[in-house]
Amino acid sequence: MRVLITIVVVVLASSLAHAVDIVTVPVGNPGNAGELSGAGSGAGGYGPDRICGAVGYSYKMAKFEVKAGQYTAFLTAVAGVDAYGLYNASMWSDTYGCKIERYEGNGTQADPYKYRVASDWANRPVNYVSYWDSCRFANWLHNGQGSGDTETGAYTLTLEHIANNTVTRNADWKWAVTSEDEWYKSAYHKNDGVTGNYWDYPTGTDSMPGRDMSETTNPGNNANYYGNPYPIDPPHYTTVAGEFELSDSPYGTFDQGGNVWEWTEGVIGTDRVVRGGSFVFCGTVVAIGLHAAERNHSDEPSYEGSNVGFRVAEVPEPATAGLFLLGGLLVARGRRALR
Repeated sequence: MRVLITIVVVVLASSLAHAVDIVTVPVGNPGNAGELSGAGSGAGGYGPDRICGAVGYSYKMAKFEVKAGQYTAFLTAVAGVDAYGLYNASMWSDTYGCKIERYEGNGTQADPYKYRVASDWANRPVNYVSYWDSCRFANWLHNGQGSGDTETGAYTLTLEHIANNTVTRNADWKWAVTSEDEWYKSAYHKNDGVTGNYWDYPTGTDSMPGRDMSETTNPGNNANYYGNPYPIDPPHYTTVAGEFELSDSPYGTFDQGGNVWEWTEGVIGTDRVVRGGSFVFCGTVVAIGLHAAERNHSDEPSYEGSNVGFRVAEVPEPATAGLFLLGGLLVARGRRALR
């Protein structure tokens, strides 16, 4: 039996109805130590070595990858003309695509593009998105959604900085594409205080996950990665967000292992770091991408493929940061009682 602890915060302020509701979980323990990730120095993974996971502040992590339905709402709001190429036709046409369709219109202000997503894909992760698409989605969230700006906010996106891959997060960010450390901590850290203790997999275990969609053992240890049978949920190649409902991380995130690789702000050479593995075969050990030591990277930030999506992080408002930290401690106690 799972223990669900809910903290209700009543905010006496007016708010706008948003098209996209990003569910988040609190990630506390600010000032925790990191650990070595990468191929060398005994980490045993892939990619250049780096100490990962140390975060000096509390934050909120999206519980799920950004979903196709959420990205469709974003496209509908800001991509009537789609001047920044936020839509990729393979989302609809490719077998592996997330089934977002662009239809009608001719891309002019008078007759803009429209978007819709197949109902059975709306709650699966968006794919065929570049790192820059992800930054623009974060800017849109930062600016309150609606017709909010996509070029400034969490990131200032200029042609020069995009060309040189030098875009960095602004200090006053509210929503952002996850940093590599934010991503790593919420996936692998044991949520046991200000420590450097980490699991090998984002399901709270050092054992390679299985692929059982009917998991009944709590805590679970399953994810969507390449194996037999394939795909795991035909005809879909990705699974519904939170499908493995007993296989969350110690902080309460889902699907940080498998489904799609996730963009992070991390940089390796001219590329951006992706984390977490995907449903696509990715090596001689099929679940290697899920392992904490796997520091992978895309060809370049403009890459758009069936195996890559993203997740966002939110900074707590100062007045509620203490409540989120308390919530994280209570959730951790509940999980330890179950384990």
